[in-house]
Order: sequence, then structure tokens, then C-alpha cells
Amino acid sequence: MKKRWISITSMVTVCVSLLLPFSIYGADGTEIVLESKSAVLMDQDTGEVMFAKNEHDSMPLASVTKIMTMLLAYEAEAKGQFGWEDIVTVSEHAAGMGGSQVYLEAGEQQTAHDMMKCIAIASANDAAVAMAEFVAGSEEAFVVQMNERARELGMEDTQFVNACGLDADGHYSSAYDIALMSRELMSNFPEIQEFTTTWQDTIVHSTKRGDEEFGLTNTNKLIQWYPDTTGLKTGSTGNALYCFSGTAERDDMRLIATIMAAPDYKIRFEEAMTLLDYGFNNFVVEKGYEIGRNMGYVSVEKGSLDEVEAVVAEEISVLLPKGETGEWETKIDLLPVAKAPIQKDAKIGELIYLLNGEEVGRSDLIAAKEVAKASLQEILEKMLVNWC
Repeated sequence: MKKRWISITSMVTVCVSLLLPFSIYGADGTEIVLESKSAVLMDQDTGEVMFAKNEHDSMPLASVTKIMTMLLAYEAEAKGQFGWEDIVTVSEHAAGMGGSQVYLEAGEQQTAHDMMKCIAIASANDAAVAMAEFVAGSEEAFVVQMNERARELGMEDTQFVNACGLDADGHYSSAYDIALMSRELMSNFPEIQEFTTTWQDTIVHSTKRGDEEFGLTNTNKLIQWYPDTTGLKTGSTGNALYCFSGTAERDDMRLIATIMAAPDYKIRFEEAMTLLDYGFNNFVVEKGYEIGRNMGYVSVEKGSLDEVEAVVAEEISVLLPKGETGEWETKIDLLPVAKAPIQKDAKIGELIYLLNGEEVGRSDLIAAKEVAKASLQEILEKMLVNWC
């Protein structure tokens, strides 16, 4: 057993007191104080919170809103609702957004791919609303989807009113909720890093004046300032001040640092880097057995096979303070017998992880292949073999 593992669900029982400090300390032991009103540092793999300051305070989130807009767009494409080369036509409503934009004109057409590029890199309000209308038919219908998805993710401090993040009454979120939707987007659609790690790019406006190249520069300064950056999204308005959800990866650890209401645009990045450094310097993610690993066999009753392989369904993870030691164990709990027919991926057992005798997580063990019910001829042949 490699010493790389643990559970997403049960880690709180192991070291919750270590993972929820109200303040953090640098390598020299001095306390690190954040000027931002609210902040969260979350491990992307486990969802564990490593630092939190006013994490459930609801407040305006500006263009960080677009994380949910991008998440819904990626989910819609994954469901086959559209393709990235499909054409999006800009409405009068989308073209009139103002604020951060790429100056799309009403009637202008761009591919869905390039619309997402404008949203992720340049934080374009016009592209965000155009994409929302393309996915849901109208911005209003898209906002309904945004709020429904927020509830599904457990974002209890959030309400969306628009798809781009312009200041509006009743449009708010919290640092914790932003981390939740950031985790969902980065975990399920890592391909977004095509955009979120790009510093500069271009699109071509096809307008009445002809084709015009338009430059895009990423609003996320961490791309240049922090070598391990993978994303994600900035935001700033008069009400929200300066917000940021920053993501980074180092040594198989993926972290999310969320900053809300920073007093200036540099401080949001500096404090995000402080949080990321704290996480990378003080914690490690251990992983369990890989998906598909054989953990034993289950006997099959009246099946075309006598037994079926039990394999790991998911590779679980846990966040631990660096230097944490203990005695690790695994227990395998398999069904004594399974009755045919058995579907591929049917649960036939559990793999249980223990630290110092305490359960810290588990993964389902599933059937590696389908096992059909034995035919009469197969049953007779087996009986003959056993008789002989």
C-alpha cells in the first residue's frame, strides 16, 4: 500500500482543529493578517478549508460571478446542447452591457469557443450575457439555472441576478460559496485552463466595417506573478471592491484562494498568493488506491463466471498537515457471494481507510465486468466438472 490516500467525506474527524485557523502564520512565526473583508483557502481535491475569514458573509462578487456562467456553459456543452464551434449571435441586450467588455456589436457572430475565451481571459460582460442567452434562451432563464445550480452545490450564501456580475440589488455571494463553484469548474472541466492560463490572445470582430483583430489580456495577474497558477477569475465594482478566486497546483496539490472586498487590486492578488503559499508550505494531499485497482474477487452464484473482480471505484484524497504521522491501514469488505446477473460497476464491496485505528474514509468496490446469468448448458457443464 502506497502512503498516498484518504477520504473526502471523513477528514473532519481527523484534524478539523488544524484545518480551520482564524489566523495564519508565516515561516518565521509572525501572524499573517489579511486586509480583505473575507477569504477562504480550500483544497480542491478534498474540499477541506485550510483558512477562513468571514467565509459565509454575503457581499457583492462582481465578475467572479462569471465562474458560474462558465460552469453552466461547460456543463451544457458536455450534455451535447451545443458544440464549441457553434455560432453565437450577439443581441442588443448583450451588446449594451457596458463595464468590462470586448465591444461586441448587436448582430455580431462569434463561435462559442471564442465567447468563452472572451469571458475567461478578458472578463467580458457582453460575451458572458451573449453566452447566457445562447445556452438558456434569455439571460433571465440562465439566471434561474445559475441559482438552481448554486443550491445543488450547497451555496447557501448566494443569489444571482445577472450572468456577468454588474452591481445589482440582491446579487451576492460569499468567499466559501465562490470556492465551491470554483472547485466544481476546475475539477470537472480542467480544459478551461486553455484560457485561464493564457496571458494574451485575440479575437476577430466581423462587423460592418470588416474584420478587425481585437486584443485580449488576462485580468488575472497571478499568471505572471505566481508560477503555479492555473486560474481563475477576477472581479471589481464600486460595491464589490476587489475580488478574486485564484487557483494553483504544485506537487499534486490543487488549491483555491478566494478573496472578497480587498481594498485595492494588488492586495487581492498579494493576499491570494499569501494563502496559496501557506497551503503549499504547510499541507500535503495524500491519495488512496487508483481507480480500477483490483482489490479481490467475489464469488458469483448461478453466473456465467464463477467470480468477478472487485475494483476501486474512486481515488479518494485527504488533506494532512505536513509531518503528520500515524499508522495507516486498509480493510476490504466484500460481499460473500453475488447473485447473477451482475451489472458492470455494480457495488460489491467497500474499501475502508483507517488512521490510528479510526476510519477516515472509504471507497466503493465495484464489479470490473458484467456477469450474465448462466445458461442451462453452462450449469450442466459446471455440475459435470464438479461431479468428476
